[in-house]
Amino acid sequence: MANEEKDFVPLVKELTKTLEENSGGTVYFIIDEVSKDDTFLLCQELSAKDIRFKTIWAPENKNVVDAYIRGYKEALLNKHDIIIEMDAGLSHQPEAIPAFLAKLNNGYECVFGSRFIKGGSMPDTNIKRYLLSKVGTILANLLLGTRMHDMTSGFQGFHSYIVKQFVEYPLLSKAHFYQTELRYLLRNKKHIEIPIQYQAPSPRVSKNAIQNSFDVLFFYFFERLKNKSRVIE
Repeated sequence: MANEEKDFVPLVKELTKTLEENSGGTVYFIIDEVSKDDTFLLCQELSAKDIRFKTIWAPENKNVVDAYIRGYKEALLNKHDIIIEMDAGLSHQPEAIPAFLAKLNNGYECVFGSRFIKGGSMPDTNIKRYLLSKVGTILANLLLGTRMHDMTSGFQGFHSYIVKQFVEYPLLSKAHFYQTELRYLLRNKKHIEIPIQYQAPSPRVSKNAIQNSFDVLFFYFFERLKNKSRVIE
């Protein structure tokens, strides 16, 4: 969570509503030095008033993947059975959380949010960001042999025993390709895609992130050519 001061109040309002409608839960805000506004202070103030919201200061994070993994480790430490990852800033809608819970409580090990199936969408999205997500999905499926409709969404949920398997795995991604890498490595788990609405994401994706995506994608592709496909069993 970084530089979300503007959207903090509506985000917390929606999360609180979701917690109350689904008999509780815990929200972990993972914040590091990328955040330059008052997001950390707002999170601390909320955590002091409401124990359902935990603020984790993680200045050691080197990239966004470190932040994701730190969040998962905090959830595991506190023994949650189901763990859901989502972005702040309301690009992911908290109202979709019950749909993740329903599938995870009905036999699925992994639930992935999809913008490219019936009921999913990317309204108000910069065309460049849309193409990155759509073309990225097509390319990943082609080169990695996967068959998902959305290989790049960051709204996803898992049972804790699945999370335990990948938090210590030597992931290669340092940026947004992490979502694709996870889907590839977990492809043999019992999974399902559910529709999500992805609201107004940032149009900017750094050149380093794009380069890392290609590097990791082709690493796994060439491994497949050598019949050395990796998978988390």
